[in-house]
Amino acid sequence: MGVQSISAPLLEIIFDDGPEIDTTGVQALLFTSANGVRAFAKRSKVRDLKALAVGDATAREATALGFTDVTSATGDVLALTLLAADQLETSGGALLHAAGSRIAGDLKGKLEASGFSYRREVLYSAQTPETLPQNALDAIVAGDVDGVLLFSPRTAMTFAKLALDAGLAEMLGQLNVYCLSSAVAQKVEALGWAAVVVAERPEQAALLASLKA
Repeated sequence: MGVQSISAPLLEIIFDDGPEIDTTGVQALLFTSANGVRAFAKRSKVRDLKALAVGDATAREATALGFTDVTSATGDVLALTLLAADQLETSGGALLHAAGSRIAGDLKGKLEASGFSYRREVLYSAQTPETLPQNALDAIVAGDVDGVLLFSPRTAMTFAKLALDAGLAEMLGQLNVYCLSSAVAQKVEALGWAAVVVAERPEQAALLASLKA
């Protein structure tokens, strides 16, 4: 797109070690992030179970790692719940959610309310840094940044805290923030940005389209 970018990771993913994951009685796998796919693939050789992914990027990662029956909900946790209800039978077996130690949304509650048996396997954790990455901090202070892209509520909340800790509140008023969803925007909209832009759909392609617009 011709946009110069600065990569500033706000989460470090730690995959948990452990035995082979037991998929006995499981009719489908639920992936709410690409890291969930990677974590499951490290702990299981199973690739032929139906896999439902929250979005296209997660679905692509599942396909790349050899899963043979992958469907994308192209949305959020609610969209994933609706996809499960459309494609699966409540009597067909449990739904195994390959998850991190912290999750957004009530996937368990929504699925169980629909009559499904839900099982969560915690396979990784995400740790936040104590300060903004130096490259991002230097660029914002120098006035070399026009906008910030945020992809999840947790990274948005982390950015907000670290930016305020670094004394950047006044400088953020000169920047636009581009958010993957309204849930992301809610974590940072009080910071006084020049503009808060929310993608039409909670996926990277829509976020980049909002930036281009």
